[in-house]
Amino acid sequence: MTAQTVMIPATELPAARERPEAPRLWGHVARRCLLVPLVVLTPLLAVAPSRDHRFNVYWHGGMFRGDPGAIVSHTIASGDAYLRLGNFRPLGRMLEKSLDLLAFTGMQQLGLPATVTLRAVSIGAAILLTLAVVVFAESVLNRGRMIGGTPSAVGLLLPYAVGAGFIASGQDSTTVLFGGLYFSTAALVLLVAAAACRLDRLRWWNGVLAVTAGAGLAIFNEPAYFAVPLATAAVLLRGRFVLGLNPRQLLTSPGARFAALLWAGFLPVFAAVRWIIRGFCAGGGCYQGSDLIVDGRSILLLPVRMVAWLPPLQWRAATGTATGPWLRGVIPVVAILLIGALAVRTLRVLPKTARPDRRSLAGLAALAVVVLACGALLATLSVAVRAAMSGAELWEQGWRDSALTVPGGMLLAVALALLGGRRAAVAALAALILCGAVSATANRAYAAATAAGKAAQMDNRIAAAMGSFERGRPGNARRCALLDEAIQSYRGKPFLQERYADSLDVAARTLAGVPFCDRAAR
Repeated sequence: MTAQTVMIPATELPAARERPEAPRLWGHVARRCLLVPLVVLTPLLAVAPSRDHRFNVYWHGGMFRGDPGAIVSHTIASGDAYLRLGNFRPLGRMLEKSLDLLAFTGMQQLGLPATVTLRAVSIGAAILLTLAVVVFAESVLNRGRMIGGTPSAVGLLLPYAVGAGFIASGQDSTTVLFGGLYFSTAALVLLVAAAACRLDRLRWWNGVLAVTAGAGLAIFNEPAYFAVPLATAAVLLRGRFVLGLNPRQLLTSPGARFAALLWAGFLPVFAAVRWIIRGFCAGGGCYQGSDLIVDGRSILLLPVRMVAWLPPLQWRAATGTATGPWLRGVIPVVAILLIGALAVRTLRVLPKTARPDRRSLAGLAALAVVVLACGALLATLSVAVRAAMSGAELWEQGWRDSALTVPGGMLLAVALALLGGRRAAVAALAALILCGAVSATANRAYAAATAAGKAAQMDNRIAAAMGSFERGRPGNARRCALLDEAIQSYRGKPFLQERYADSLDVAARTLAGVPFCDRAAR
């Protein structure tokens, strides 16, 4: 017998499955949304609280530390009083109290001064806003699945751009004052617009959510009002420039109907609230921060506030009181190294990302102008801005509108840079690295100039005394001396004196079960 040899082909091992690029790139973008604002804003970490922050972090923290749920009932109970004062924004006030409570809890648990925890909350809100801008831009540009796909070149550049815009451009800038509240509000505005863009089918519960959200935005705060017009503009511009819909398809799309339902919930509540406030405040004497004025000067102020986000203008405002050459030292070198190290990896993956076509980028640029206009309109119509700013301050100083104009302006800058081609994108990334380093240095100069003030030094010492609360007679004596100094500093202003005494006392009783200053023990 002859044996026949049978050749059995070797079994091929299954090829190793390649890891998808998309999750790594989204993680790449998310890490830069976290790290770039952190690098730019860290020099402000020890800036003393100012304005109402001096009291609210202790007052709200002390009141609600034991019962956070009381934030809702307390806000509702005080709603009538605020309505009569023309300052009716209950949902925004709940958010503000919650953020103050978060800062107070961090102070209590970590033993840090409220100065640090308050800035940490603000930096966290800035990180949230940076991420919201990326989600907003990708929601407009992406035709398919967003999270499952690869982010575009716009998404890669935006964290560097938005992070570089967080500059302490004056004591009323959101980077310094109420940053947690207004950065979070701006993130909410952009995410509402992003949700409207990504809606592919309008279900009944989407309609209920839209009407409810519109009504809620009308009682949130003034910056939140612009979520509704921005969502409308985002849906229309995306449909026209990115999806290429004809007018009939555009007006009957799920996003357009969702935006219409937002208006249906927003307008009745907004009109009713403003009508009631007008009745109470027609004779004056109400909260000036909510007063609006429309006149011929508004036409001139709108373009001024639309360019006030530019970093060079903000640098000037941040360093106006600095002594000596501020663009020197270790901070700019460290910032360039840190942001540059992040950008090296971005430069490598930039060719792998989708580059939106020119039509889509033009639509995104137009939408960025809408964001800029919405933010600038808030300051243009505000009586408080006209009372507090004049001349060059209107071009340079930040205000609560900065929370929208900074991301809107940076979104416009990135869209225009990508319209210039691949080389322009690389040049834009290099420019953003330098811009972020200078912004961090400007923030350091602002912090150094502010720390020299007598009021800031006093508030920092109060924060340190509260953060490391010292029981016993010597600690009580030191705290009483601090309270006496605060009261003397505001001689002739009984309201501020009372707020210092009451807020510190509420916080001390919550922290240690004793008054901030026990006169009898002293």
